This record gives sequence, structure tokens and C-alpha cells, in this order.
Amino acid sequence: MAARRSSFSPGRMLGSVFLLVAVSAVLYFRLKDQLTSGDPAPPMQPGEYLFCFWNVENLFDDRDDNRNSVDEEYDNWLARNPKDLQLKLDHLSDALLRMNNGQGPDMLAICEVESVRAAELLRDALNKKLPQGAVPYGDVRMKEVGVGRHIAPAVISRLATDASATKLHGKGQRILETRITVGERSLTIIASHWTSQLSDKTGDSRDRYADLVYEEFRKSFRADPNVDFLICGDFNTDPANESVTQNLHAIASRGSVAGSKEPFLLNVFAGKDSQQFGTHTYNKKPLIYDHICISPGLLDEQGWSCDPDSARTFTDGLMRPSATYRQPWRFGNEKDSGGRGYSDHFPVTVKLRVR
Repeated sequence: MAARRSSFSPGRMLGSVFLLVAVSAVLYFRLKDQLTSGDPAPPMQPGEYLFCFWNVENLFDDRDDNRNSVDEEYDNWLARNPKDLQLKLDHLSDALLRMNNGQGPDMLAICEVESVRAAELLRDALNKKLPQGAVPYGDVRMKEVGVGRHIAPAVISRLATDASATKLHGKGQRILETRITVGERSLTIIASHWTSQLSDKTGDSRDRYADLVYEEFRKSFRADPNVDFLICGDFNTDPANESVTQNLHAIASRGSVAGSKEPFLLNVFAGKDSQQFGTHTYNKKPLIYDHICISPGLLDEQGWSCDPDSARTFTDGLMRPSATYRQPWRFGNEKDSGGRGYSDHFPVTVKLRVR
């Protein structure tokens, strides 16, 4: 009887090894792409989430778009100096990942963003630095503003966002609305950046911003008094200013807002001490210019809810080391010398819950 031939073949074994390596490489790069691409965020379960708003100070992308004279300074600089752009992205992402036990805020609204690409660059920088097991950030929601300065709001979230509900309000105004959904529970977010006091000394432009934002909330409230609605932004004025209290109807009294039949908002930073909660500095004076305002629906126990007492101004490592007063450590412009910081504003945070 003839001896049986062995089925072992060095060539076949080498081919199998190459095949295994190739498949592993494909799987690796697919996973890597999921962490840095704009794929929709995976479904999230009811629980507690951290919301953050931050004016990130002139975040421009890596493309020279020949912007107007005011923006050209930042457009040219960051497009032509990739190391400086990467340093800014690193600083912003490092600061954000100090929040929420090293995982970063679950929902991030930002302003002073040149383009969707600039926001996506920050999203990708965050995803690359996330700790193992952390849920990556998904789509960026933003509508670019082509009137005046190119410094629009954007929302980056690891929770599912609704592209169809993402829109701008007003003509050339920096007012972005989007919607975040967990299960069947939706949260409407408006992020806006009101006119500076340097160019709007009377406050009329800030009044118009407040009126536009409030009208969108009022319409939603009239349709559903329990609507979960959050308004945030750099208002360029403090919580006691009439643009905020009268035009936006954002007040300090939780009791007057909770269960109200009228469309009032609770400003979670109203009545706070600017020495402890200040977000910006002018003439060495700390000012609360960055706000989070919530609807009555966020004060109940159904759907989305907010804990106003959790409101914080985040300063961990973000204060200028040499400052003798509460001063954000700004990243600055191309001509600035010395160490670069993060932004000329501190971020603000609050805890939200979905039941």
C-alpha cells in the first residue's frame, strides 16, 4: 500500500499568513476610520451626560480660503503653518479630555469656528486621544455663516444628532439649531454667538440675537410646554443684562421657571459670582459672558432633565500661569510670543440626564 502524502505545503502556509495579515490590516484601518470619520454616533442609552459650551477662539482650518480682512489673519496663518494648527487642536482637545473622567463632554457646542472642516479637525483630534473603550464622537452639526466674520457655532456629539433638524436662524446671524436624540427622547439645542460690545455699544444687535433665539424657543414651547430645550452661547454680556433677562426671558429664579405656563428660561449662571464663575476677562475684570439656559421641560422628571446646581465654569489648567487675576490663557494670533494657551474664554458645563 502506497504511503499517504502529507498535505503540508510551505507555500500554502505562507499564503495563509499573508491572508491573515491582510485581513487584520483591513479590520484595523476600518476601526481607525470609525474613530476619526463622520460616521453617525452609535445609539446611546438613558443615563447622565455632560454638556459643554466653549468659545474656542478663532478655530480656522488647514485651507486658505481668502477670507475677508478680519479673518484673513487667522485663515492664512493656520492654513500655512500646520504645526501651529496642530498645536491649537492639541490644546483644545487636551483641555476637553480633562472633563468627564477623561472622556470629554458627551455633547459639545462651540463657537468661533471657521468651517465644517475646522470643527471636523477638532472632532478627529478628540477621537484620536480618547481612552480605550470611550465612545467616539460622530457627526459634526454646523451651518457655515458667510456674512461678516466666518466664526460660526458648531455641535460635536457622541450622541445621535439629527441632520434634518440642523439649521441657522436669522439672516447672517450666528444662531445654530440642532437636535440630539436618545431613544425616543429629543433635546433641541440652540448655540449662538452674539455681537461684541466693541462693535455694538448700544446693545441693539444683541437684543436682536436674543429676540431671534427666544422666538424659536417660544414657538416650540407653545407647541409643547414640556419641550426639552437648551440655549447656550457667548452672549457677550452678563446674565443680568436686559438683552438676557428681558429679550431672551432667561432669569435666575428656578421656581418662576419650573412648571411655568409662560415661556421663561432658567439661566443656570444667573446670580453666580463672576469671581468664581467668570468665563472671560476685560480690563482685568472677570465676566460671565458664556451662558447655558434651559426650558421648564428640563426641570421636570420626564425625558431630558438638567441639574442646574451642576453648572460649572471649567478652568482646570486653562488659566494664564502668570496672571494675578482670573484670566483665561488665550491661544492668541501669529504675532503673539511666549507660551500659547487655549482660548480667551473658559468653557462652561452642566449635567443632563435622560430617563
